[in-house]
Amino acid sequence: MTDAPATLGGGMSMNTRIRLSAMMFLQYMMVAVWFVPLSAYLAKLQMTGTQMALIVSSMAIGCLGSPLIGMFADRHFSSERVLAILNLATAVLLFLSARVTAPTPVFVFLLLAMLTYMPTWGLTSAIAMSHSPSEKFPQIRVFGSIGWVAAALFSLVAAWLFVDSSGEKLKIDGTNIPHYCGAAVALLAALNALILPHTPPPAKGQKASIVDALGLRSLGLMKDRYFAVLIIGTLLGTIPFAAHWSYGSAFLQDQGFKYLTATMNMGQFVEMFLMLLVPVSIAVFGLRWTILIGLAAQVVRYGAYLMGDVADFSPLYFPAIWVHGIIFGFFYVGGQIYIDRKAPKEMKAQAQGLIFLVSFGIGLLVGNFVNGAVLQIGAQEGTKNYYAMWLLCTILSAVVFLIFLVLFRDPMADKAPKLAGAEAPEAEATEDEPAEEGEAEEEKQE
Repeated sequence: MTDAPATLGGGMSMNTRIRLSAMMFLQYMMVAVWFVPLSAYLAKLQMTGTQMALIVSSMAIGCLGSPLIGMFADRHFSSERVLAILNLATAVLLFLSARVTAPTPVFVFLLLAMLTYMPTWGLTSAIAMSHSPSEKFPQIRVFGSIGWVAAALFSLVAAWLFVDSSGEKLKIDGTNIPHYCGAAVALLAALNALILPHTPPPAKGQKASIVDALGLRSLGLMKDRYFAVLIIGTLLGTIPFAAHWSYGSAFLQDQGFKYLTATMNMGQFVEMFLMLLVPVSIAVFGLRWTILIGLAAQVVRYGAYLMGDVADFSPLYFPAIWVHGIIFGFFYVGGQIYIDRKAPKEMKAQAQGLIFLVSFGIGLLVGNFVNGAVLQIGAQEGTKNYYAMWLLCTILSAVVFLIFLVLFRDPMADKAPKLAGAEAPEAEATEDEPAEEGEAEEEKQE
């Protein structure tokens, strides 16, 4: 059995594109369905601010394993097999997290779940970019956004189909039901990983040191000053990003919003369309300005939150949600594409793991606690100082934009490669040949 002969630009077959797209869809749906309404659920469990900060930071702590898992995929095991094992473990742990309500076991199970789940973000990116030119990656990654939006359907369908014991429509936001939903999607993702294109370890057989064992060799890439600006700037930029990511649903709940998952996922709905513009932006403006557009959108987000809070004008919160796709697609995905260009072949999975460690690991962790502390400044018991948090995030977002504007001038990031529909450069096609040969060999055996 071989891939369908029909191919798209860059030599990627339709069969491969479908499998990679399904991978992204399931991988991001499984976390969106439970993480988006998580802070509202924890508030209903009457957890303290510190307990909530620790639990919403489980995703950030989970990123600590990303470079290590990337090292295993680079040197020892096929990436799709590693992905299947991680997703299966995530399914079990999410199921267990739904069975407990005390703060400590909830934190432990979610932390373990994130230690197995978060490395999959870098891993799925490396798998996708090993079978297609990096400039075409947004066309695959957009299905992650679609999966994120589809997660909102869980809450809407439940409210439409089911009623609770009092006869009221069932709202699963703020309950443990999303955790069960996430476990089910994770199980499907584990099964789907078994049919992904074969992605063998590119550095198999090479000598490894303790640095490799810890997945830290990719840190050596920071000797390049532009790469270092990207890493450090991403770390700083994720601190304000964390305010919307981790505290957004709690803020909207305090403002009287209902259907929190659906409201927050409006940003991912818009992202589905904006992600497809990333290759166009790279071709027209270059990667540097694509990243700057994403950072400018983050300034707009927190300016809208700040003005809406000051004026008590809730319609301004919607633009703050809608620009999420520009921030994530142009800044974060743009950064992944830059890393794929800079990292050597034998270190691509580790390098992708590094950017997720820095952003959704260290950056999100620091952001959660910084923003959590700011929320308590001058606040009376039982209230939160959202004005202070939005003001800090607006200022910091503007500072990060200026850092990239002045310091991030890598000629490689200024290149405007061919549009995603164009053929891949010969060098990129050559790099993909081993993976395609391995895939063909595996399929012949089947």
